[in-house]
Amino acid sequence: MTRTKKIKFSEHALIKRGILRSHGFTVETKTLEDTIKSPERVETGYKNRKIAQKRISPTHVLRVVYEEIREEIIIITFYPGRRERYEKD
Repeated sequence: MTRTKKIKFSEHALIKRGILRSHGFTVETKTLEDTIKSPERVETGYKNRKIAQKRISPTHVLRVVYEEIREEIIIITFYPGRRERYEKD
């Protein structure tokens, strides 16, 4: 049986969530978890962190930067991005 890793938020991610919400961009916890669990794309970023990406609209993607530490996934930050910038393949 595969054990599911617990997902936690860094302090920065919690602050970022409030900032984005104040600008009218609310992201549900389930959306962030779904992006990590079933991304459309995963890249390696700064400090070998993973960046999971998933479309959230016809023109935008959600990018979630996270680290896997032992039995946990720590969301470092997340942000919306234009698909044209991140889907250049």
